Amino acid sequence: MDIFKKKFKCEQCETKFTVYDDLIKHARHDHHHDIVKCDICGKEFVHETDRLHHAREEHQKKMEGRIHKSEHKHENKSPSPQDEVDAHTRTFGDNL
Repeated sequence: MDIFKKKFKCEQCETKFTVYDDLIKHARHDHHHDIVKCDICGKEFVHETDRLHHAREEHQKKMEGRIHKSEHKHENKSPSPQDEVDAHTRTFGDNL
């Protein structure tokens, strides 16, 4: 069955995992690999490229959506820096 397909592969030893968190634990324990964390939400990643992709998909797009909504709300008025900070705080908390 595809739901149990092991799609997360360790680049050092080729071991495969069905759950990403298991790959992180494996890398940390078996290879003493440094784990990178998202600065905004704290989610952990084995590779910096995975963290960058996550930040782009999860945080940047959400932030852009909040700013665009704010622009439409005030019609022709661009958001002030404070509007952007407020939108960021609503989306991600106080992690500036």
